[in-house]
Amino acid sequence: MMTGGSLGIRSGSYGSLDKQLQNGVSPIARTKPSSKTFKEKETLIHWICKLTGRKKVGMLLLCIISVAVFVCVLYVGKGEDQESNDVRNENRIRTSLSLSPSYFLGYTLPPGHACNTFRLPPPPADKKRTGPRPCPVCYLPMEEAVALMPKLPSFSPIIKNLSYISGGSEFGGNPTLKQRNDSYDIKESMNVHCGFVKGSKPGNGTGFDMDDDDLLEMEQCRGVVVASAIFGDFDIIQQPKNISEYSKKTVCFYMFVDEKTQAGLKTKYDNKKIGVWRIILVRNLPYTDSRRNGKIPKLLLHRLFPNVRFSLWIDGKLELVADPYQILERFLWRRNASFAISRHYKRFDVFHEAEANKVAGKYDNASIDFQVEFYKNEGLTPYSDAKLSITSDVPEGCVIIREHIPISNLFTCLWFNEVDRFTSRDQLSFSTVRDKIAANTNWSVSMFLDCERRNFVVQKYHKEVLARLAPPPPPPPYSANDHLRKFLPRRRRDR
Repeated sequence: MMTGGSLGIRSGSYGSLDKQLQNGVSPIARTKPSSKTFKEKETLIHWICKLTGRKKVGMLLLCIISVAVFVCVLYVGKGEDQESNDVRNENRIRTSLSLSPSYFLGYTLPPGHACNTFRLPPPPADKKRTGPRPCPVCYLPMEEAVALMPKLPSFSPIIKNLSYISGGSEFGGNPTLKQRNDSYDIKESMNVHCGFVKGSKPGNGTGFDMDDDDLLEMEQCRGVVVASAIFGDFDIIQQPKNISEYSKKTVCFYMFVDEKTQAGLKTKYDNKKIGVWRIILVRNLPYTDSRRNGKIPKLLLHRLFPNVRFSLWIDGKLELVADPYQILERFLWRRNASFAISRHYKRFDVFHEAEANKVAGKYDNASIDFQVEFYKNEGLTPYSDAKLSITSDVPEGCVIIREHIPISNLFTCLWFNEVDRFTSRDQLSFSTVRDKIAANTNWSVSMFLDCERRNFVVQKYHKEVLARLAPPPPPPPYSANDHLRKFLPRRRRDR
């Protein structure tokens, strides 16, 4: 390949030759022949000179050299055009590579697919059934759902790297109000409070501690995890149903229990398993409130399972009745969402939810009032149609479906910090955290119908409710003599 510098040298040579010819000096005549080739060239030139004359030799040579230079220029230009085309092609290849997706872009089901035309049927006409109920959900067959599992992670707007603040004497780290406000200033790299502020890693000297072999198993869990927890011996372990053999082999099922729950387990288990659940005993619980302790695995699964891609959280009172892959496909992958939760079947407004919590005695009224007033001063307003496309401010938080990417991990960290700072009623803080993150990233949570949630989980009663609902003891066994007594005459007392 010829460069611009070599082309300039050729032009300089061409100029010096022209100057010599103008002075009437032939460079060939001054050249001393040193071989047979030069003699032949001299004879040829001498012959040309005879035919054309000396005066025209210079002009002839000049024309020959000009033609040669012209041909060279055309060749160089053609080479540069080819080089330019090669560069353009290379740039196009690089551009196409840079435009190739580095994250999951979603998908649509083929035209004519049954789920594309699926519509919810009208509610049952039975007026006696006024409470919440399940509704049909169009799941894909198990094989199709597994085949559609994304190979790439979903897009995480702005934030790419999330790390966690360590150090402190409390489990949550007690972030100041300034630190709390700064955590909503979303940046590419962030360092936030997210529980487990003590110890070497979550579950090891941090509070909410587990055995080393359990922690090792949790680190080796990849892909999908289904998790639940029972603390205070509050619920009965429910075994999932309709789980495929593939899910039993590839999905991790973990049930976190405290020592009181473990002692109350009637089912004896070997190798730390009851059915599909691997039982994880948790010690050194950081809170005296069992409900608040339950928020640790519920919201911080990404800390406990650092290598998991997708998780499904279900409260301990729920029985899972659909395959995890079908649930993930329906509520995450098909919607191109990274966080999904059902909305409350009845209440959409945080202020109404707060009043309902007070009436039901879910938490002390003064703490609930303080939390709601704090959010109100920050700008929380009652829910109305003006907030659409947001469909609700109140979730039914017993099920969470999520992908473990930086933005969803940040969301649950900040949601947990609100639970740690205020009341354990996570429905009260959900919309505040969601809306603050959405205002800076345009990322939000996918909220689906509560009847759809009830399609894949069945709600059971807490132990204390079951005790109240227990039937009365059966009557003593029936005897034939009891029947005869009705017909035998009574013995009268002897006078």
